[in-house]
Amino acid sequence: MKNLAKIGGFLLAMVLFAGAAQAQVKVGYINSAAILSEMPEVQQMRSNLEGFSTQLRKKGQQLVTQYQQKEQEAMQKEERGELSPLQKQQIIEELQKMQQEILAFEQEMQTKVVAKEQELLEPILDRVDTAIKSVAGKNGYAYVFDLSSGAILYANESNDITNLVKAEL
Repeated sequence: MKNLAKIGGFLLAMVLFAGAAQAQVKVGYINSAAILSEMPEVQQMRSNLEGFSTQLRKKGQQLVTQYQQKEQEAMQKEERGELSPLQKQQIIEELQKMQQEILAFEQEMQTKVVAKEQELLEPILDRVDTAIKSVAGKNGYAYVFDLSSGAILYANESNDITNLVKAEL
């Protein structure tokens, strides 16, 4: 009888252990910064972005050069006494307008660079995301984390307990 109880206990322990082993979730991680730094597409994107940025900076520099020339001409005319008070006021207003245009251009330039970066980076990130999901699916990972950001990049939908939590509420 004692042997039967021992065997029953052993079998019960084996069933519980087997159930616990099946319930284990396979988790993986990546370092997206390392992946992206080695992709030729990212290097090409950075080169394209730098070229785009350089073009915008040149245009901005032209605006600054025009402003400086206008300011220098006005100062020379003032020193020679060639400006009436009305002309001086008009030049001051024109220079202020040019300053505002330069500031607006700088803000627009930053916005354009960020938008261009997102436009160029999106297909690359989509490709990386597809690869992550493929590797996770093929290798049975329930979750894949990114060391660079700490974000979950892949989660097996069978582990989603959202509806259970909603039902509990």
